[in-house]
Amino acid sequence: MCDLLDPPPPAEKKLSRMKKLRRTLSESFGRLALKKDDSGFDEICVTKMSTRNCQGMDSVIKPLDTIPEDKKVRVQRTQSTFDPFEKPNNQVKRVHSENNACINFKTSSTGKESPKIRRHSSPSSPTSPKFGKADSYEKLEKLGEGSYATVYKGKSKVNGKLVALKVIRLQEEEGTPFTAIREASLLKGLKHANIVLLHDIIHTKETLTLVFEFVHTDLCQYMDKYPGGLHPDNVKLFLFQLLRGLSYIHQRFILHRDLKPQNLLISDTGELKLADFGLARAKSVPSHTYSNEVVTLWYRPPDVLLGSTEYSTCLDMWGVGCIFVEMIQGVAAFPGMKDIQDQLERIFLVLGTPNEESWPGVHSLPHFKPDRFTQYSAKNLRQAWNKLSYVNHAEDLASKLLQCFPKNRLSAQAALSHEYFSDLPPRLWELTDKIKITRLEERNMI
Repeated sequence: MCDLLDPPPPAEKKLSRMKKLRRTLSESFGRLALKKDDSGFDEICVTKMSTRNCQGMDSVIKPLDTIPEDKKVRVQRTQSTFDPFEKPNNQVKRVHSENNACINFKTSSTGKESPKIRRHSSPSSPTSPKFGKADSYEKLEKLGEGSYATVYKGKSKVNGKLVALKVIRLQEEEGTPFTAIREASLLKGLKHANIVLLHDIIHTKETLTLVFEFVHTDLCQYMDKYPGGLHPDNVKLFLFQLLRGLSYIHQRFILHRDLKPQNLLISDTGELKLADFGLARAKSVPSHTYSNEVVTLWYRPPDVLLGSTEYSTCLDMWGVGCIFVEMIQGVAAFPGMKDIQDQLERIFLVLGTPNEESWPGVHSLPHFKPDRFTQYSAKNLRQAWNKLSYVNHAEDLASKLLQCFPKNRLSAQAALSHEYFSDLPPRLWELTDKIKITRLEERNMI
């Protein structure tokens, strides 16, 4: 496997390759400096599309075939009390409807910008806080905990800005988790408005801490607040930003491999940022080294579920389709509750059970056994998710993303040119990588 390293030479002659890599990472990230704003990006004002009412429409679509009784499970999200669009100051006004918030932003009448925090570029004494030092950041509260890392909300003592501290516990025998090294290595070279920014890295004997820009919530928590589905305009803006970030990394031959709402951060100004690159991989590495144990089950494409390890950017595009449907419909597209078999049944129920005609080569996949699956015919997506029919071109875009045969899935760049986005301002396609969408004004489209 490509992740395995050659046996290290004697300790007295040379450090092991892993230790050397960890030291190099620590030293290089210790020299990182903040850019001209929180994330080093410029800002642009984008005209907001007019609000469309999609509530109260009766569906006349023929209902989808029912799932067998043993597969019926009510899927509920944990309700969040956190308001990602809570008004932080007098500079921005946000308007919400009671049941389904449309992101609206207006600048204050004064037109003045909030004062910039003075950056601590030249400490006057050896005790002044510096980047790359553990005591340069103050932990404020725990945000979450995983199998090998804990995330805290923190504050930089260098410039007073909020940060997210991903503290990775190091085991003396196992050393630094390779996923952490991979995440740090990739993010160091990714500078895009729709990708979370890595500010700093701190390496001690006990921990490796990745310091990220602080983003208020994630898409999963945001959708918890609106279980009936998000406002169509918000869905469009979130999806545009997701595709924009994916197009950027795909053009650099990088796969995210773990797209899900929890890994899409949402700022208090409506920005979406790709995060958690622990499973990301450069696709220039030979495909036979890839694992099929990637992507959370609900967002894992059928080719990977069937054991394929020969995948490319199409892997991420299936996840985009699932997230797109979930934002519109308000429920997960394929919420498998048992195992891989159950997950595949839910996919085939909507898209049809594949065969060699619809999916060339499917019979050669390791886990495909035709007699194990119920034979379903393909349906129109609106039969499964009726709200797709409420938004122009939404069903067509979703159908081109949710293709069982991976080579038929739309690429991120091609999806950005789909008719679904035709009513967005043309200026959006002219944005450079580091320009972000931060101020949205409620007015009719030009």
